[in-house]
Amino acid sequence: MNSHEIDYKIIGHDVQLVEIELDPAETVIAEAGAMLYMEDGIDFQARMGDGSNPRAGFFDKVLSAGSRLISGESLFLTHFTNQGWGKKHVAFSAPYPGTIIPLNLPDFGGKVIVQKDAFLCAALGTKISITFNRKLGAGFFGGEGFILQQLAGDGKAFIHAGGTVIEKQLNNETLRVDTGCIVGFETSIDYSIEQAGGLRSMVFGGEGLFLATLRGTGKVWLQSMPIRKLIAELSPAGGNARKEARGGLLDNLLEG
Repeated sequence: MNSHEIDYKIIGHDVQLVEIELDPAETVIAEAGAMLYMEDGIDFQARMGDGSNPRAGFFDKVLSAGSRLISGESLFLTHFTNQGWGKKHVAFSAPYPGTIIPLNLPDFGGKVIVQKDAFLCAALGTKISITFNRKLGAGFFGGEGFILQQLAGDGKAFIHAGGTVIEKQLNNETLRVDTGCIVGFETSIDYSIEQAGGLRSMVFGGEGLFLATLRGTGKVWLQSMPIRKLIAELSPAGGNARKEARGGLLDNLLEG
């Protein structure tokens, strides 16, 4: 089906939200729990599947929902529809600080590959499916990068990145990236996981054992603050906890 033509406004700078404007009978789909506020007249329903094929049977919907479970996402997507008169607004925000990237899918050949937790919302008619990397090494060592989502359609979709977004245009070039820093890339980009240098660099370099390698021609979106790194630093055993412990000991010695 053709995607609904939605208008939008991105609000904020470091911690952003997207406000979608819906004409009567227009629908936007979103991840469960992403809604921030909505105006009176908007009806919402949790449904299996993305709604891109309204004639899909129950079994097809179960298969689609099952693929989302494999990627670690919610079984259901929420559909928000303007059932009132005149234009209505609904807003969505991500669960952690960062930047929202609007994608007009026709500008990228109708398809974009994104990491499994990057999708925020999209116009009804956008197909959301999982895609596996062809190379087995990406499955064992890719972490966030192994199971990826494909967004396909002829409308607008919105993805979320942690921290600052870096857009890279590759022209038959190669870019090596921490796997968690990838937000998305065009389907013309080849993606694989490769060893990060020699044994000493792998063990003591602090960059992990493997890096993602992106090759080809097309656009790549990166994020400066992957959520897994933020969680690791804020955890009781994280680097910041050790810094605080060292600072506390130094303070005690100086006070003594």
